[in-house]
Amino acid sequence: MGMLAGKRVLVTGVITEQSIAFAVARLAQENGARVVLTGYGRMSLVERIAKRLPEPPPVIELDVTNEDHLAALADNVRAHVDGLDGVVHAIAYGPPSTLGGGFLEAPWPDVATALHVSTYSYKALAMAVLPLMSPGSALVGLTFDATVAWPVYDWMGVAKAGLEATSRYLARYLGPRGIRSNLVSAGPLRTMAARSIPGFEKFEETWQQRAPLGWNLADTTPAARACVALLSDWFPATTGEIVHVDGG
Repeated sequence: MGMLAGKRVLVTGVITEQSIAFAVARLAQENGARVVLTGYGRMSLVERIAKRLPEPPPVIELDVTNEDHLAALADNVRAHVDGLDGVVHAIAYGPPSTLGGGFLEAPWPDVATALHVSTYSYKALAMAVLPLMSPGSALVGLTFDATVAWPVYDWMGVAKAGLEATSRYLARYLGPRGIRSNLVSAGPLRTMAARSIPGFEKFEETWQQRAPLGWNLADTTPAARACVALLSDWFPATTGEIVHVDGG
């Protein structure tokens, strides 16, 4: 018996074994959950990675900017489970111009893409799966501390600030339905997403030096454990919060 025994969990954003989403899916299964994944773009890659989980889960194609995909999501999930107790939003993207120091030059269409994929999609995903969720269920998203302006993070930092506000509003509007919304703010990790940000290595050495508990750039498990805890019944009265998992 695990802390997610009998729960049904949808996990988005699995691309490689180094992703936080993969670690969440693995820990969720190890703690008794039935997991369904979504993938985008390179579906064959996602399906191959899914087979490396303890129990290979079904994989559904989902582009969170595609209204048809969102409209069909609930039915596609029902083909595998009869409802959802938890949903993990691990989706973010910004065109190259929105990252790496070009904050002042990034054009609006590129910024709009970053905000659509990284911010608005949390609300869009929540509404798409709402028919499957019941009181006691939980939404969990991933952020990177948006209280300050980071080097090179640029418009993704703005998108994450919007994501944090979106989570609070979802907590407000979905709370009466008994649905929680919380975020996990992880420290820098050497995921595919991080490697795509020019200059992101500027965070790494400093973070390792300053974190009171230390920080392992390659270990996604601490962040994943926080996600699993928030999906569980151990936080029944916590919503609209950000749990920092960053070594302090």
